[in-house]
Amino acid sequence: MLGFKLVYHPDYDLHLGDHVFPSQKYRLVRERLLAEGLATPDDFVQPEPASDEDVLLVHESGWIQRLKTGTLDFQELLRLEIPYSRKMVRAVFLATGGSILAARLALEDGVAFNLSGGFHHAFPDHGEGFCAIHDVAVALRRLQRDGLIRRAMVVDCDVHQGNGTAYIFRADPSVFTISIHQYNNYPSLKPPSDIDIHLPDETGDEEYLELLSQAYLKALDDFRPDLVAYVAGADPYELDQLGGLSLTLEGLKERDRLVFQAALDHGAAVFVTLAGGYAVNVDDTVTIHVNTVKAGQEVLAAHRVRRS
Repeated sequence: MLGFKLVYHPDYDLHLGDHVFPSQKYRLVRERLLAEGLATPDDFVQPEPASDEDVLLVHESGWIQRLKTGTLDFQELLRLEIPYSRKMVRAVFLATGGSILAARLALEDGVAFNLSGGFHHAFPDHGEGFCAIHDVAVALRRLQRDGLIRRAMVVDCDVHQGNGTAYIFRADPSVFTISIHQYNNYPSLKPPSDIDIHLPDETGDEEYLELLSQAYLKALDDFRPDLVAYVAGADPYELDQLGGLSLTLEGLKERDRLVFQAALDHGAAVFVTLAGGYAVNVDDTVTIHVNTVKAGQEVLAAHRVRRS
Protein backbone atom coordinates (compact mmCIF):
# COMPACT_ATOMS: atom_id res chain seq x y z
CA MET A 1 0.00 0.00 0.00
CA LEU A 2 1.23 3.46 -0.85
CA GLY A 3 -0.01 5.17 2.28
CA PHE A 4 -1.94 7.75 0.26
CA LYS A 5 -4.53 7.83 -2.50
CA LEU A 6 -4.21 8.18 -6.27
CA VAL A 7 -7.18 9.85 -7.93
CA TYR A 8 -7.82 8.50 -11.42
CA HIS A 9 -10.62 8.07 -13.93
CA PRO A 10 -10.51 6.15 -17.23
CA ASP A 11 -12.03 9.20 -18.94
CA TYR A 12 -9.08 11.44 -18.04
CA ASP A 13 -7.85 10.89 -21.60
CA LEU A 14 -8.62 14.05 -23.60
CA HIS A 15 -8.72 12.04 -26.87
CA LEU A 16 -6.48 14.43 -28.75
CA GLY A 17 -5.45 12.06 -31.53
CA ASP A 18 -2.04 12.68 -33.11
CA HIS A 19 -1.03 15.53 -30.80
CA VAL A 20 2.18 16.42 -28.96
CA PHE A 21 0.26 16.22 -25.67
CA PRO A 22 0.09 12.46 -24.91
CA SER A 23 -3.07 12.41 -22.81
CA GLN A 24 -3.00 8.62 -22.83
CA LYS A 25 -0.21 9.03 -20.28
CA TYR A 26 -2.72 9.06 -17.43
CA ARG A 27 -3.74 5.48 -18.20
CA LEU A 28 -0.11 4.48 -18.79
CA VAL A 29 0.97 5.86 -15.41
CA ARG A 30 -1.75 3.87 -13.67
CA GLU A 31 -0.79 0.72 -15.56
CA ARG A 32 2.91 1.14 -14.70
CA LEU A 33 2.19 1.71 -11.01
CA LEU A 34 0.16 -1.50 -10.91
CA ALA A 35 2.61 -3.51 -13.03
CA GLU A 36 5.58 -2.56 -10.84
CA GLY A 37 3.69 -3.31 -7.65
CA LEU A 38 3.98 0.26 -6.44
CA ALA A 39 0.21 0.52 -6.09
CA THR A 40 -2.73 -1.83 -5.78
CA PRO A 41 -6.26 -1.27 -7.10
CA ASP A 42 -7.25 -0.22 -3.58
CA ASP A 43 -4.91 2.78 -3.81
CA PHE A 44 -7.01 4.34 -6.59
CA VAL A 45 -10.18 6.36 -6.13
CA GLN A 46 -12.43 7.77 -8.85
CA PRO A 47 -13.56 11.39 -8.86
CA GLU A 48 -16.86 12.88 -9.93
CA PRO A 49 -16.74 15.71 -12.47
CA ALA A 50 -16.47 19.15 -10.92
CA SER A 51 -19.83 20.89 -10.69
CA ASP A 52 -20.58 24.18 -12.39
CA GLU A 53 -20.76 25.70 -8.91
CA ASP A 54 -17.19 24.57 -8.23
CA VAL A 55 -15.79 25.77 -11.54
CA LEU A 56 -17.49 29.15 -11.23
CA LEU A 57 -15.44 29.81 -8.10
CA VAL A 58 -12.66 30.66 -10.58
CA HIS A 59 -14.09 30.92 -14.10
CA GLU A 60 -16.53 33.27 -15.78
CA SER A 61 -19.91 31.75 -16.60
CA GLY A 62 -19.69 32.71 -20.27
CA TRP A 63 -16.47 30.75 -20.76
CA ILE A 64 -17.88 27.66 -19.06
CA GLN A 65 -21.11 27.86 -21.05
CA ARG A 66 -19.25 28.15 -24.36
CA LEU A 67 -16.94 25.32 -23.37
CA LYS A 68 -19.79 22.98 -22.44
CA THR A 69 -21.94 23.79 -25.48
CA GLY A 70 -19.18 23.74 -28.08
CA THR A 71 -19.68 27.37 -29.08
CA LEU A 72 -16.08 28.58 -28.77
CA ASP A 73 -15.11 31.07 -31.43
CA PHE A 74 -12.15 30.64 -33.77
CA GLN A 75 -9.74 32.67 -31.63
CA GLU A 76 -10.69 30.73 -28.49
CA LEU A 77 -10.03 27.45 -30.26
CA LEU A 78 -6.68 28.69 -31.56
CA ARG A 79 -5.61 29.80 -28.10
CA LEU A 80 -6.63 26.48 -26.57
CA GLU A 81 -4.36 24.59 -29.01
CA ILE A 82 -6.13 21.23 -28.64
CA PRO A 83 -9.00 19.75 -30.66
CA TYR A 84 -12.43 20.46 -29.20
CA SER A 85 -14.64 17.48 -28.36
CA ARG A 86 -17.23 16.48 -25.78
CA LYS A 87 -14.75 13.90 -24.48
CA MET A 88 -12.16 16.64 -23.95
CA VAL A 89 -14.65 18.71 -21.97
CA ARG A 90 -15.64 15.72 -19.84
CA ALA A 91 -11.96 14.99 -19.22
CA VAL A 92 -11.19 18.48 -17.91
CA PHE A 93 -14.25 18.53 -15.67
CA LEU A 94 -13.21 15.13 -14.31
CA ALA A 95 -9.63 16.35 -13.83
CA THR A 96 -10.95 19.31 -11.87
CA GLY A 97 -13.10 17.06 -9.70
CA GLY A 98 -9.99 14.93 -9.27
CA SER A 99 -7.94 17.85 -8.00
CA ILE A 100 -10.66 18.80 -5.51
CA LEU A 101 -10.71 15.21 -4.26
CA ALA A 102 -6.92 14.91 -4.14
CA ALA A 103 -6.65 18.15 -2.18
CA ARG A 104 -9.15 16.84 0.39
CA LEU A 105 -7.38 13.49 0.64
CA ALA A 106 -4.01 15.18 1.11
CA LEU A 107 -5.33 16.89 4.23
CA GLU A 108 -6.16 13.43 5.61
CA ASP A 109 -3.00 11.52 4.63
CA GLY A 110 -0.34 14.20 4.13
CA VAL A 111 0.03 13.49 0.41
CA ALA A 112 -2.37 12.67 -2.44
CA PHE A 113 -2.13 12.58 -6.23
CA ASN A 114 -4.44 13.50 -9.03
CA LEU A 115 -3.14 11.52 -12.01
CA SER A 116 -4.25 14.36 -14.30
CA GLY A 117 -4.60 18.10 -13.87
CA GLY A 118 -2.13 20.90 -13.49
CA PHE A 119 -3.85 22.91 -16.23
CA HIS A 120 -2.09 26.08 -15.20
CA HIS A 121 -2.53 28.13 -18.39
CA ALA A 122 -6.31 28.45 -18.01
CA PHE A 123 -7.63 31.94 -17.24
CA PRO A 124 -11.03 32.87 -15.79
CA ASP A 125 -12.45 33.82 -19.20
CA HIS A 126 -10.52 31.62 -21.64
CA GLY A 127 -8.24 28.64 -22.08
CA GLU A 128 -4.66 28.58 -23.34
CA GLY A 129 -1.89 26.12 -24.03
CA PHE A 130 -3.85 22.83 -23.73
CA CYS A 131 -5.61 24.10 -20.56
CA ALA A 132 -9.37 24.77 -20.49
CA ILE A 133 -10.16 24.80 -16.75
CA HIS A 134 -7.72 25.70 -13.98
CA ASP A 135 -8.27 22.62 -11.83
CA VAL A 136 -5.73 23.61 -9.17
CA ALA A 137 -7.27 27.03 -8.61
CA VAL A 138 -10.76 25.53 -8.45
CA ALA A 139 -9.59 22.97 -5.88
CA LEU A 140 -8.01 25.61 -3.66
CA ARG A 141 -11.06 27.87 -3.86
CA ARG A 142 -13.36 24.96 -3.02
CA LEU A 143 -11.34 23.94 0.04
CA GLN A 144 -11.16 27.55 1.20
CA ARG A 145 -14.90 27.94 0.73
CA ASP A 146 -15.50 24.79 2.77
CA GLY A 147 -13.28 26.08 5.58
CA LEU A 148 -10.77 23.24 5.21
CA ILE A 149 -7.77 25.48 4.53
CA ARG A 150 -6.94 29.14 4.94
CA ARG A 151 -3.57 29.49 3.23
CA ALA A 152 -2.26 27.59 0.22
CA MET A 153 0.89 27.60 -1.86
CA VAL A 154 1.19 26.62 -5.53
CA VAL A 155 4.63 25.26 -6.39
CA ASP A 156 4.76 25.03 -10.17
CA CYS A 157 7.69 23.03 -11.55
CA ASP A 158 6.41 22.69 -15.11
CA VAL A 159 8.89 23.93 -17.73
CA HIS A 160 6.35 26.62 -18.70
CA GLN A 161 5.43 29.49 -16.41
CA GLY A 162 2.05 29.17 -14.72
CA ASN A 163 0.54 32.30 -16.24
CA GLY A 164 -3.07 31.41 -15.42
CA THR A 165 -2.13 30.67 -11.83
CA ALA A 166 -0.28 33.97 -11.47
CA TYR A 167 -3.21 35.92 -12.90
CA ILE A 168 -5.93 34.22 -10.86
CA PHE A 169 -4.16 34.68 -7.53
CA ARG A 170 -2.47 38.02 -8.34
CA ALA A 171 -4.20 39.97 -5.57
CA ASP A 172 -4.90 37.17 -3.11
CA PRO A 173 -2.78 37.15 0.05
CA SER A 174 -4.16 33.73 1.01
CA VAL A 175 -2.48 31.93 -1.92
CA PHE A 176 1.27 32.15 -2.54
CA THR A 177 2.50 31.26 -6.03
CA ILE A 178 5.95 30.02 -7.07
CA SER A 179 6.87 29.14 -10.64
CA ILE A 180 10.26 27.80 -11.73
CA HIS A 181 10.44 27.57 -15.51
CA GLN A 182 12.44 28.14 -18.66
CA TYR A 183 12.26 31.85 -19.39
CA ASN A 184 12.68 31.58 -23.16
CA ASN A 185 9.58 29.48 -23.64
CA TYR A 186 5.78 29.63 -23.67
CA PRO A 187 3.94 31.75 -22.60
CA SER A 188 5.39 34.88 -24.13
CA LEU A 189 3.55 37.08 -21.62
CA LYS A 190 4.23 35.99 -18.06
CA PRO A 191 2.09 37.68 -15.39
CA PRO A 192 4.16 37.86 -12.21
CA SER A 193 3.85 35.08 -9.65
CA ASP A 194 4.80 35.86 -6.05
CA ILE A 195 8.10 34.22 -6.95
CA ASP A 196 9.18 33.59 -10.53
CA ILE A 197 12.45 31.74 -11.09
CA HIS A 198 13.30 32.46 -14.73
CA LEU A 199 15.80 29.84 -15.89
CA PRO A 200 18.10 30.15 -18.90
CA ASP A 201 18.06 27.50 -21.61
CA GLU A 202 19.81 24.21 -20.79
CA THR A 203 19.74 24.72 -17.01
CA GLY A 204 20.72 21.42 -15.39
CA ASP A 205 20.07 19.55 -12.16
CA GLU A 206 22.44 21.31 -9.80
CA GLU A 207 21.50 24.90 -10.58
CA TYR A 208 17.79 24.06 -10.80
CA LEU A 209 17.69 22.34 -7.42
CA GLU A 210 19.72 25.05 -5.71
CA LEU A 211 17.48 27.87 -6.97
CA LEU A 212 14.28 25.97 -6.18
CA SER A 213 15.46 25.06 -2.69
CA GLN A 214 16.44 28.62 -1.78
CA ALA A 215 13.18 30.18 -2.91
CA TYR A 216 10.84 27.42 -1.76
CA LEU A 217 12.25 26.96 1.74
CA LYS A 218 12.19 30.69 2.44
CA ALA A 219 8.63 30.96 1.15
CA LEU A 220 7.52 28.08 3.40
CA ASP A 221 9.21 29.70 6.39
CA ASP A 222 7.53 33.02 5.74
CA PHE A 223 4.09 31.96 4.46
CA ARG A 224 3.31 28.73 6.37
CA PRO A 225 0.63 27.27 4.09
CA ASP A 226 -1.86 24.63 5.17
CA LEU A 227 -1.64 22.96 1.77
CA VAL A 228 0.88 22.87 -1.08
CA ALA A 229 -0.42 22.30 -4.61
CA TYR A 230 2.51 20.74 -6.46
CA VAL A 231 2.32 21.11 -10.24
CA ALA A 232 4.80 18.35 -11.05
CA GLY A 233 5.46 18.80 -14.75
CA ALA A 234 7.66 16.20 -16.42
CA ASP A 235 8.74 18.65 -19.12
CA PRO A 236 11.93 20.10 -17.56
CA TYR A 237 13.39 16.76 -18.73
CA GLU A 238 16.38 17.03 -21.03
CA LEU A 239 14.63 15.11 -23.86
CA ASP A 240 11.29 16.92 -23.75
CA GLN A 241 9.97 18.19 -27.08
CA LEU A 242 8.42 21.38 -25.68
CA GLY A 243 11.12 22.17 -23.14
CA GLY A 244 14.65 23.49 -23.26
CA LEU A 245 15.99 22.63 -19.81
CA SER A 246 18.41 19.78 -19.09
CA LEU A 247 17.17 17.96 -16.02
CA THR A 248 17.92 14.25 -15.78
CA LEU A 249 15.56 11.58 -14.48
CA GLU A 250 17.39 11.57 -11.15
CA GLY A 251 17.38 15.36 -10.99
CA LEU A 252 13.62 15.40 -11.46
CA LYS A 253 13.14 12.82 -8.73
CA GLU A 254 15.33 14.90 -6.41
CA ARG A 255 13.11 17.89 -7.23
CA ASP A 256 10.11 15.83 -6.16
CA ARG A 257 11.75 14.77 -2.91
CA LEU A 258 12.57 18.39 -2.13
CA VAL A 259 8.99 19.57 -2.65
CA PHE A 260 7.49 16.79 -0.51
CA GLN A 261 10.09 16.91 2.26
CA ALA A 262 10.04 20.65 2.79
CA ALA A 263 6.25 20.88 2.79
CA LEU A 264 5.80 18.05 5.29
CA ASP A 265 8.56 19.44 7.51
CA HIS A 266 6.64 22.74 7.59
CA GLY A 267 3.36 21.07 8.52
CA ALA A 268 1.73 21.39 5.08
CA ALA A 269 -0.02 18.63 3.18
CA VAL A 270 0.78 18.18 -0.52
CA PHE A 271 -1.49 17.35 -3.42
CA VAL A 272 0.07 16.65 -6.78
CA THR A 273 -1.07 17.20 -10.35
CA LEU A 274 0.94 15.81 -13.27
CA ALA A 275 0.83 18.82 -15.65
CA GLY A 276 3.03 18.71 -18.76
CA GLY A 277 5.30 16.06 -20.23
CA TYR A 278 6.18 15.71 -23.92
CA ALA A 279 9.25 13.49 -24.12
CA VAL A 280 10.14 12.05 -27.50
CA ASN A 281 9.55 8.63 -25.93
CA VAL A 282 6.30 8.71 -23.96
CA ASP A 283 7.71 5.99 -21.69
CA ASP A 284 10.15 8.60 -20.35
CA THR A 285 7.26 10.89 -19.43
CA VAL A 286 5.52 7.98 -17.70
CA THR A 287 8.72 7.12 -15.82
CA ILE A 288 9.06 10.71 -14.56
CA HIS A 289 5.47 10.74 -13.28
CA VAL A 290 5.86 7.30 -11.66
CA ASN A 291 9.07 8.53 -10.00
CA THR A 292 7.09 11.42 -8.49
CA VAL A 293 4.76 8.87 -6.89
CA LYS A 294 7.79 6.92 -5.63
CA ALA A 295 9.29 10.08 -4.16
CA GLY A 296 6.03 10.90 -2.39
CA GLN A 297 5.86 7.41 -0.94
CA GLU A 298 9.47 7.44 0.26
CA VAL A 299 9.33 10.89 1.82
CA LEU A 300 5.94 10.38 3.48
CA ALA A 301 6.96 7.00 4.94
CA ALA A 302 10.14 8.49 6.40
CA HIS A 303 8.20 11.47 7.75
CA ARG A 304 5.74 9.19 9.52
CA VAL A 305 8.58 7.18 11.08
CA ARG A 306 10.20 10.34 12.42
CA ARG A 307 6.90 11.47 13.96
CA SER A 308 6.08 8.10 15.56
